[in-house]
Amino acid sequence: MKPKMTDEKSKFQLLSFNENPNVGVCCKANDDIAFLQKGLTKKIKRKIVDALDVKLVELNIADASIIGSLLAINSNGAVVTDFADIDSLNKIKGQGFDVCVIKDKFNAAGNDILVNDKGALVHPDIKKDAIKEIEEVLGVPAVRGTIGSLNTVGMAAVVTNKGLLCHPKVSDEEKILLEKVFDVGVMIGTVNHGVPLIGSGLVANTNGAIIGNLTTGIEMGRIEEALGFLE
Repeated sequence: MKPKMTDEKSKFQLLSFNENPNVGVCCKANDDIAFLQKGLTKKIKRKIVDALDVKLVELNIADASIIGSLLAINSNGAVVTDFADIDSLNKIKGQGFDVCVIKDKFNAAGNDILVNDKGALVHPDIKKDAIKEIEEVLGVPAVRGTIGSLNTVGMAAVVTNKGLLCHPKVSDEEKILLEKVFDVGVMIGTVNHGVPLIGSGLVANTNGAIIGNLTTGIEMGRIEEALGFLE
């Protein structure tokens, strides 16, 4: 099937942020809220809202714009890097989130945690105490694992409550674990014309998705199918 065309009101938007197609590095969303780097145009912000059907919250974490790499969220809570400043933490908490500041060597929460409302997969070297805190704030069981032998599971895949798209080198054993943890179907794919780190170029929820503008039509179709948008 052909992917939907991307227009002003489409639930799939091909975008770049200041000519950067790695939209997943600079944005993190659940079904209600999207945290987004500061400084983007009104047109881009409007397209994000149209696609994801969310409240948009502009945020920098300790002056860093890589929100998607430093923050993990689901409907229950948020996990953020331990170098987040007080203003950033208060802004996240102000959206109704319980917040866990991850005090671990592997503290880039968005890179190292993949989560939906059923479960979480975390970097295999995150400590047991940190995993317990992650479970408490996100309200889901968390397990250690890899995707395509990569430890940075938050960048190796994107998951919603409807589906999961992951790195094309995922093993059969990893795929079985992903299906068990997240209770959704798992498909492989790429973004931005062959990039296997799905999380770098895709932000999605059950309403729609924003996708790096180098992504091809074939890749778009794969994203739509994996995330449950094909009729």
